[in-house]
Amino acid sequence: MQHEDSPKGASAPAKAWSGRFAEPADRLMQRYTASVAFDRRLAEVDIRGSLAHARMLARQGILPAGDLADIERGMALVAAEIRDGRFEWSVAREDVHLNIEARLTELVGDAGKRLHTGRSRNDQVATDVRLWLRGEIDALLALLRAVRGRLLDMAEAHAATVMPGFTHLQVAQPVTFGHHLMAYFEMFSRDAERLADCRRRVNRLPLGAAALAGTGFPIDRESVAAELGFDGVCENSLDAVSDRDFAIEFLAAGALAMAHVSRLAEELVLWMNPRFGFVDIADRFCTGSSIMPQKKNPDVPELMRGKAGRVYGSLVALLTLVKAQPLAYNKDNQEDKEPLFDAADTLADTFTILAELLGGVTPRADRMRAALAEGYATATDLADYLVRKGMPFRDAHEVVARAVREAEAAGVDLAALPLARLRAFSPLVEADVAEVLTPEGSAATRRHTGGTAPEAVRAAIARARARLAAA
Repeated sequence: MQHEDSPKGASAPAKAWSGRFAEPADRLMQRYTASVAFDRRLAEVDIRGSLAHARMLARQGILPAGDLADIERGMALVAAEIRDGRFEWSVAREDVHLNIEARLTELVGDAGKRLHTGRSRNDQVATDVRLWLRGEIDALLALLRAVRGRLLDMAEAHAATVMPGFTHLQVAQPVTFGHHLMAYFEMFSRDAERLADCRRRVNRLPLGAAALAGTGFPIDRESVAAELGFDGVCENSLDAVSDRDFAIEFLAAGALAMAHVSRLAEELVLWMNPRFGFVDIADRFCTGSSIMPQKKNPDVPELMRGKAGRVYGSLVALLTLVKAQPLAYNKDNQEDKEPLFDAADTLADTFTILAELLGGVTPRADRMRAALAEGYATATDLADYLVRKGMPFRDAHEVVARAVREAEAAGVDLAALPLARLRAFSPLVEADVAEVLTPEGSAATRRHTGGTAPEAVRAAIARARARLAAA
């Protein structure tokens, strides 16, 4: 069922902490402080964590075996209710933890009340968020693998397709489209490395820290960590319940990944513009105009640029949240979940559609090559040619600059200048200069690791496929 409050006029369920207070909680305050509307997505991991805690209590002789059996039976019923949409969520019960505990107690009686022995909601929620985030990271790594695989397939198909490389958004030197795509493969590979590294720090168990000081019960935190798949336990109880570094680190890695998505999206938007015309994007990723019938707008990459800002906002929100909190847990930390959830959802949706979008991008090799004639892209190759003939580089730079000015005045590319005219700039120029003045010839000379020569690009793709397989 959808979330429900007590009917108007009915008494609200007693709070887990109500014995301390002489009057009931104000209803507006209940709504303001409740988190169940969004944190109930933690229900599955909350149940997993609670069951691991209960089993540990039983192993340690803190919880009777019969109570453990009741808790396991009751939690199975609660999980089924949640899964089937029959669970009645209550704002009066504040959060996912108390909602589940209250329903468990309704089902199994006192055994449900004993479940919370030796723990607090402070270490419970920290555990839940880490369990949930670990799963999200694993899913995002799989999605990034798909994006990187798509880039490799495209790069391999276009390892020899020449296009302008740009600096300052001005034509600089010829590269290949495959080489350009491999730059994004490297960016997203670093994103995957950061997320995997972040996962190591996420994967520490806070449970057992209790409210802030640990517990006097003889618990075995390491066994709980092992059952839940954590690499170890948080070493300090104060830090365990108050730390949100792991969430901030995840958001920082996510923000940087979205920066890379946004850069690629921006290039797709530019390349689709008729002034470039380097690519066409499939209709299913574009929209039209309500007034201009000719329009085909690249809305998906545009929205990807915009959603980068959304993830940046989540990062700033969490940094701001923790910056002035004294130890240990504070209610402020309830505000960590919505930005974290939203960012994880945005990243997952973006990576999913990016892999599909790349499959709908069709390069226009003729337009890419034609653009190379507009920016004297082989000027550096002419300078390098003169250097190989014995001219100092700075002198070669000056000679080629004068040749570019002449070509510009004549409205032609360097390769279109007659050999005799090029020789007027330097007698070192011979007929073989034609080999370096074509885009293909320029690209072919850069055969070293990391270069744009087709053979270098194909070698990079082979290495990348091996890295992807090993990851």
